[in-house]
Amino acid sequence: MLQAETLQLLCLTATSGVPLFSRGSAKQLPFSIIGSLNGVHMFGAGHGAQLMSCETDRGSRVVWGVFQESLMLIAVSGGGGPAISELQLRRLLENVWNCMVLVLGQDELANIRNVERLKRELRSCFRLIDMLLERVSDEQGFMGDLTQCADCMLLSHSGLLQEALDSFAQAAESEFGCLLVHGRVALATEKWWSRLTSQEVVVLSVLVHSLSGASSCDYPVFLPQGSPTVAIRLLSFQLLPGVHVCVLCGPKPSLYKAENELIGRFWSTFVENLRSCLEQAKHSTLPPSVSLRWDIQALLLINRESRRAVTVCPRVRSGAPSEATPLLSSARRLELLRLFYTFAVTRYFICQEASASTTSEDFSKGFTHVPVQCYLVTDECKCYGLQSSQHQLFVLMDLSVPTFALRTVATQALSAITAATGF
Repeated sequence: MLQAETLQLLCLTATSGVPLFSRGSAKQLPFSIIGSLNGVHMFGAGHGAQLMSCETDRGSRVVWGVFQESLMLIAVSGGGGPAISELQLRRLLENVWNCMVLVLGQDELANIRNVERLKRELRSCFRLIDMLLERVSDEQGFMGDLTQCADCMLLSHSGLLQEALDSFAQAAESEFGCLLVHGRVALATEKWWSRLTSQEVVVLSVLVHSLSGASSCDYPVFLPQGSPTVAIRLLSFQLLPGVHVCVLCGPKPSLYKAENELIGRFWSTFVENLRSCLEQAKHSTLPPSVSLRWDIQALLLINRESRRAVTVCPRVRSGAPSEATPLLSSARRLELLRLFYTFAVTRYFICQEASASTTSEDFSKGFTHVPVQCYLVTDECKCYGLQSSQHQLFVLMDLSVPTFALRTVATQALSAITAATGF
């Protein structure tokens, strides 16, 4: 029987079902259950059926994924904890696979020569995998693991920092550079956005965030889509605690030269600008010039063209009347935002990536149009989503907002953010 309040990730060889690792809940699933989960999938495959997911009557959910016909990943969520959708578990499997390719390369995973050696090598992925598991229900507002868009923060007056980043990347003989603030992409070079896939940007951001304890790092990485078999150097440097700059480059420059010559040359004059970024990050992912209504509890804005996303979860209400109800906890609002995003993209909005769920509302079948707006009223908040050719917006609002005004509030928020930031 699956225990309540668990989230576990299992990795086995696809052909023989040999367990390679288990991460997640402190209480590991018994070997008999792991064997049963593998056995039922193999039984289905042997009879021409592809078992992708199942759900128990107690709310537990299991999702299977086979990658390169070599490794099987199984995500198991128990009932009783935060609600985790099938889409979320499916994306978790994809992100874990991308992280393993990022660290070890596709050849090492697709062509298993020695199982015991692979077990040892996979340990180098555990920190990344654990961070992905934590992000499924964390309170920091990261959504990239679910949306497969880069988690960003939008800076005010970013022109000077953008020039510094472009010049630094050019001096490092690279076209791929990125500035991260507490794990979120604040700025990046043009090629970082145009040549890397959104999934690659997500896992690279997680990797750099996981290396935050190091002042500098020279790390070989394999791009899951762009270069899965040939390693590229990732140079990462801590400019200030919480602020990192990284580039993808070839054999030059050396880590010593980049750290002792290039960092000082291009970043020493921007220390105060970087401190301002840190100060902004304490309060919001939006610049101070953007003012949202007090009755917006949280929002997720996605740029569909660049596959970037910004999540806003205010810590306090600004300008709220005295009779306003208290904010829900940050953890609960982020959980509701994840659930509403899943609800919208699996039922109404076109999802560009492969979706774990093929559910659609009956009324939409047979119609030629695609829904561009939807709303949901719950006991805790009202939710509104809208989609345009460039953006997707998902907003949680107070119950006090009249239902007929949801669209107006959402469109005003979208206009305020895009007008001030060009996002």
